[in-house]
Amino acid sequence: MKMDINGMTYAFEISGTGQPLLLLHGFTGSMETWRPFIKMWKEKFQVIIIDLPGHGQTDSPDDVSRYRMESTCFDLNVFLDRLGIENVYLLGYSMGGRVALSFTCLYPNRVKKLVFESSSPGLEGKLEREERVFSDEKLAKLIEEKGVEYFVHYWENIPLFQTQKTLPYHLRQKIRKERMGQNPRGLANSLRGMGTGTQPSWWHQLNKIQIPVQLIVGEKDSKFCRIGKRMESALPNAQYVEIENAGHAIHVEKSEIFGKIVMDFFMNKEGIH
Repeated sequence: MKMDINGMTYAFEISGTGQPLLLLHGFTGSMETWRPFIKMWKEKFQVIIIDLPGHGQTDSPDDVSRYRMESTCFDLNVFLDRLGIENVYLLGYSMGGRVALSFTCLYPNRVKKLVFESSSPGLEGKLEREERVFSDEKLAKLIEEKGVEYFVHYWENIPLFQTQKTLPYHLRQKIRKERMGQNPRGLANSLRGMGTGTQPSWWHQLNKIQIPVQLIVGEKDSKFCRIGKRMESALPNAQYVEIENAGHAIHVEKSEIFGKIVMDFFMNKEGIH
């Protein structure tokens, strides 16, 4: 399905009935990221998957401002209005986690529970943000100059994804296919507009988030374990979960465990059976 919001066309799908569950993918991903979980989750929830700006079948405009966190969250707010949905259970992975947290901070009444997989609230220091903007711009230019295939080979070999090299061949090929199908302009502008250095830092807002938040990290992803533990101490109602023998993409590396943990969290204490 497609929806035009403020001149940009978003691709999305809805499966099942029940409480709405909105899923947000990571950088170089798409709504296909969540396909393996739909069969299980749609039994209890109305599962909504969407391609974020510059990814999948959603538009990849030239205007970098259309990728900015505030703009994307505004569009998601309109998206829910158009669907007649008051509030959602929300899950975001990596970049999608940053979108999910931003949406929660900007539109707190629209989120009932949040699952935050391998993500961060942004960067606090000005210098740190400037350095990240500089490195993301270099990466964006690499994508534009060398193309998606070159970039995907580079991206697959960064330390963050080393644990994925132990995955079965068919899973690695599935991830590669999803990455290879991306628009180079979309990926480059996503880095420029929605990168960790560009987005607002939400660290100072965490103590205001009253809803239940589940922080899922892989034990081999040491950077995000540190971030997750720090977030747990700042959030009033957080549950920190560290998955053994997993890296950054827990939903891929330990999909059965991930699926159960997420469902248990969303269904507990809410009277959903």
